[in-house]
Amino acid sequence: MSDAKIHIVLIEDEKQIRRFLNTALEAEDMTVFEAETGKQGLIACATRKPDLLIVDLGLPDMSGLDIIREVRSWSEVPILVLSARTQEHEKVAALDAGADDYLSKPFGAAELIARIRAHLRRRQPNTVQADAVFTFGNVSVNFALRTVSRGEQSVHLSPIEYRLLSVLARNAGKVMTHQQLLKEVWGPNHSESSHYLRIYMANLRQKLEQEPAQPKYFLTETGVGYRLVT
Repeated sequence: MSDAKIHIVLIEDEKQIRRFLNTALEAEDMTVFEAETGKQGLIACATRKPDLLIVDLGLPDMSGLDIIREVRSWSEVPILVLSARTQEHEKVAALDAGADDYLSKPFGAAELIARIRAHLRRRQPNTVQADAVFTFGNVSVNFALRTVSRGEQSVHLSPIEYRLLSVLARNAGKVMTHQQLLKEVWGPNHSESSHYLRIYMANLRQKLEQEPAQPKYFLTETGVGYRLVT
């Protein structure tokens, strides 16, 4: 992507928001393809092959959730949801449908652009391969050796702590719902055991954060899940 502009498809029925986003993103040297209906947006996604998709949940012709599911059936493109709907269950539904992130209206352009860049970094090839070393802050995770260090010190993680860290690292920047993490780490039979998740997230923060009570990397998305930021 270094030799070409970033292409973004924006599916949003409010003209003012489209104009605002177009101006903000083009100022960052990104090309925006606008669609005001879900049907137009799906066509744009299929033909433009964007680097990232922004979609509103409340569209005139179809649900944003249906768009997410449809796109996810044939593409891994990062999907960022914009919506005035702030209920936690609606955020969870969008993320479980396949969205990577959720931003509630009203929102600031700076935060939107920061999140877009984070998802584009995550999409770079070979970001976290099985033989890669993943780093955040002064923490280094070697997936080939299955070792974790903080600064010059080796950090011992239990098997479950390591699996949880691995899932978060492989999805860095993405909001992972409680259900997604429980399924990935403990398996489908533990999808309702969210207290396990709280305990092991606290363990990771204690071992890998500078200030566990005010985490900088392992962030809580209240009522939704967790995100590892780098």
